[in-house]
Amino acid sequence: MIKFKTHETIVSISKRKWEKCSGNENPFLGYDFLWCLEKSNSVGQNKGWIPNYISLEEDNNIIAVVPLYIKLHSQGEYVFDHSWAHLYQSAGGQYYPKLQVSIPFSPIAGNRILINKQYEKFRKKEIIRFAGKVIVERTRTFNFSSAHITFCTNHEAKILTDIGFLHRIGEQFHWQNSDYIDFNDFLTSLSSRKRKSINKERKYIKNCNIQILKKTGADISDSDWDHMFLFYQNTSDKKWGNAYLNRKFFDLLSKKLNDKILLILAKEKGNIVAGALHIIGSNTLFGRYWGSFKNIKYLHFELCYYQAIEWAIENNINFVEGGAQGLHKVQRGYLPVQTNSLHYIKNDSFKNAVENFLNEESSIIDKDIAFIKNSYSPFRKK
Repeated sequence: MIKFKTHETIVSISKRKWEKCSGNENPFLGYDFLWCLEKSNSVGQNKGWIPNYISLEEDNNIIAVVPLYIKLHSQGEYVFDHSWAHLYQSAGGQYYPKLQVSIPFSPIAGNRILINKQYEKFRKKEIIRFAGKVIVERTRTFNFSSAHITFCTNHEAKILTDIGFLHRIGEQFHWQNSDYIDFNDFLTSLSSRKRKSINKERKYIKNCNIQILKKTGADISDSDWDHMFLFYQNTSDKKWGNAYLNRKFFDLLSKKLNDKILLILAKEKGNIVAGALHIIGSNTLFGRYWGSFKNIKYLHFELCYYQAIEWAIENNINFVEGGAQGLHKVQRGYLPVQTNSLHYIKNDSFKNAVENFLNEESSIIDKDIAFIKNSYSPFRKK
C-alpha cells in the first residue's frame, strides 16, 4: 500500500533517494537546485514559498517525490493567476495560502510527480493518480483555496484531469537542433529575409568590438559570478521590482552545479558589460538569466539566442529553451510549443468560472500556435 509523508525541508529526504526519482536529465528537478534555493533562503516562510515536499512510500521505499510549496502570493510562477485571486477575494474568499507544485522562479517544463525509475515503467499512471489525490486531499483538509501544478507534462495533465484538476495550456518558444553542422548550417534552413536579419545583427555586435566569452565549470571565476548576480539583479528590478534570488544562491549554485552552468559574457574595452546564464541539461540548454550594464543594440539576442544555439550545435544538444514569453524569438529560429498546467479549485462555483475562462483561453492559444507555425515560421518552405 502506498503511503505519503510531507517534508518541510528537502534535507529530510536523502539526495540519493530524491535523485532516483528526479533522474539527472533536468537539473531544475534535481536535489541540488532545490537545496540551493532553501539553503540561500530564496524560498521559505519570509519569501512566501514554504517547502512542503511530498514523498510517496511503499515497503519503506520512496517511489515518488513531489516539489510542493505552500504559497502566500502568486509571484515567481510564470503561470499567472493574479486575476483569479482578485476575483476570489472580491467575492469574499481567501485565495492565499494555496498549494503550488512547481520549480520556484523557473518556467521549465517537465515531470512534476517524480517517479522512481524502478516503478515508472509499469505503475506510472497509478502513482500519478495517487499523488494527485494526495494534493486534492491536502487542499480540502487544510482549507486551501486551490492547488496548482505548473509546467507539468501533457501525460500528467491527461491523468489528473480525471480527478478534478482543470487543464490550462500555455505557450513558449523553443529552438530545435535538426542535426546542424554549425551555425551557418542552421542559417541556411531559414528564409532569406530572416537569415539576412540575423547576419546583420551579429555583424553589428562584431563591429562594436565586443568580445564574447563562453565559460563552464572551473573556468567561471568568483568575479564572473559577481557580475552575473548584478546583471540578474538589474534585470529583475526592471521587470518585477525586486529580485527573487540572492547572492548566496548564486554562490551555492556555483559550488553544487558548476558543471551544469554555461555563462556567456560580453566584454567591451576589457570590461564585462553583459552576461547570460544558461543551465545545461542532458538534452536541453535552458536559458535563465540575462542582464547588462550598457544598452548595446542586439546584444541580448547575441548572448541569449545566437551564442546559445552555437553552443548547442557544437555540443550536440537537441533543444534550447529561452524561458517564458517572447514572440521575438520566432524570427530567430524558435518555434512555439504548448506548455501544460493543472489547477484544482475547491469552490465549485469558482471552479466553473475558471473552467469557462480556460476553455476560451485554450482555443486562442491553440490557434496562435498553429498560425505561427503555418504562417509565421522563419524556416524555408520545403
